[in-house]
Amino acid sequence: MHNATPSPPILYSFPDSDSLIKDLAAFILKAQFEAIDKRGRFTLALSGGSLPKMLKGLIGNEQVEWEKWHVFFADERVVRLDHPDSNYKLCQDELFSKIPQFPKKNIHAINVKHIVREGLYGKKAETSNDGTPKSPRHGKATPEEIDAFLDNLSEDLLEEVSEDYENQLIQEFAMKDSARFPVFDLIMLGMGPDGHTASLFPGHALLSEEERWVAWIADSPKPPPKRITFTYPVINHAAKVAFVASGAGKQDMLQAILDRPEEGLPSSRVRPKSPGAVYWFVDDAAAGKTKYGRAPFKL
Repeated sequence: MHNATPSPPILYSFPDSDSLIKDLAAFILKAQFEAIDKRGRFTLALSGGSLPKMLKGLIGNEQVEWEKWHVFFADERVVRLDHPDSNYKLCQDELFSKIPQFPKKNIHAINVKHIVREGLYGKKAETSNDGTPKSPRHGKATPEEIDAFLDNLSEDLLEEVSEDYENQLIQEFAMKDSARFPVFDLIMLGMGPDGHTASLFPGHALLSEEERWVAWIADSPKPPPKRITFTYPVINHAAKVAFVASGAGKQDMLQAILDRPEEGLPSSRVRPKSPGAVYWFVDDAAAGKTKYGRAPFKL
């Protein structure tokens, strides 16, 4: 059971990226083993940015039971899945494409094809073999046509994308766990230069969302503006949350988040309720200014 008191963040600082990547992989493996022992599956949510590159320590590791992983996205840009801004594409390029045995059905991406199809060609439009909308007049829709449509997506359709993704979570969690909010085994996040995480930005109304699992945002201060994101109730119900940050460019923001949590920056509001915990995996460059106590890394 979760009680009301969050545990303080645990800070692990490493001399360089290589040691961070190695021990992060060991941490993820331990979370995997614990989850599979309990429920026979490992539920993980990923973000974008530099995070997927930091997961390369898992590639080729024979202890990873890829067939039992179920991967979701803590936030996603409402774009084509093969668009350069897509978090799915980023994770595909850095991780999934290098693991041929990863079951594609266990990678839970957003679905924009149906709204693109209906929006461009009406409810009865056909699709090509890969699911791309097909026009009786023009044949397969071009990436440029799809991008233009999604760039101007109405709030009603953003709501539809968000609800569709929430339904994917319900299928995976509520049917099996009957919980008010899903309990991920591990959610992995990055930290933006303004302290944002997932697509939860400073001063935004979504910071106070308490009911929904997945919410949409049409006015992200960082492009692209249209996104969906996990809400705090979902993030803070996870068994474990791990932030990954590296480089001297993160120094000031990491100091603000860990040393001055009362400022309420989005990343500092990630405080899973006990027995959940939040971990920070950073390099010494990123930790250069924070006075927050480092913990020795141990599994």
